[in-house]
Amino acid sequence: MIDVFVEHELTLWFEDDVPSRMFYAGRRWRVSDVPTRLRDSVWATDPRAERGFYGWRFQGTDNAGESMVFDVYPTEEGWRVFHCYA
Repeated sequence: MIDVFVEHELTLWFEDDVPSRMFYAGRRWRVSDVPTRLRDSVWATDPRAERGFYGWRFQGTDNAGESMVFDVYPTEEGWRVFHCYA
């Protein structure tokens, strides 16, 4: 597997505080599964560390029917994609 970092503009829309659709890499995506909250415990090494909210993982499907899984997280500048799985 090759890990490539490319920064794309991301806009994320929510319904009832849960991701519902986004615009990313020049494409419109609708969230096509139940989003999972990611917690810092996935990456934390100290078992005593606080287990706070980290981001979301969800499957997105574009208008052509292509689906991908996205891990997104908030920053001071807005939302960013941490991982994208095809």
